[in-house]
Amino acid sequence: MGLMLSPGDDDGASPDISWSYFGFSLFWQWLAEVEGFTLAEMDGFGGDRPWCSVSTTLAPLLDHPDDEGDLTPAQCVAMLPRLEAILDQQQPDDSDPVLLRRLDDLSQLVTVMRFCSGKDVGLIFG
Repeated sequence: MGLMLSPGDDDGASPDISWSYFGFSLFWQWLAEVEGFTLAEMDGFGGDRPWCSVSTTLAPLLDHPDDEGDLTPAQCVAMLPRLEAILDQQQPDDSDPVLLRRLDDLSQLVTVMRFCSGKDVGLIFG
């Protein structure tokens, strides 16, 4: 059992990304750390820190239920520059398989979100 993020275009050939729930959790935690906060401190993730206390364009993505709903095309467009910047800023070290995995996941997510933006469709969590 896992989680898939895919465009809301009903086309099985469209790009998607999938994780186990554990892998998804690790990726989300990493993204939050890159953005300067700890996900476990946030409301809805075991902590009581409100989302309005963090400044990141990735909040709609990070504070999204992992098994339902979608992100709008406009939200994808708004988050893409930050996701692309993270991808460009990270210097992969071939000896760090965890970082390489996170960057591969991020690259796939960027591909899916670009597709959603280009086709003007939402990003479905399912």
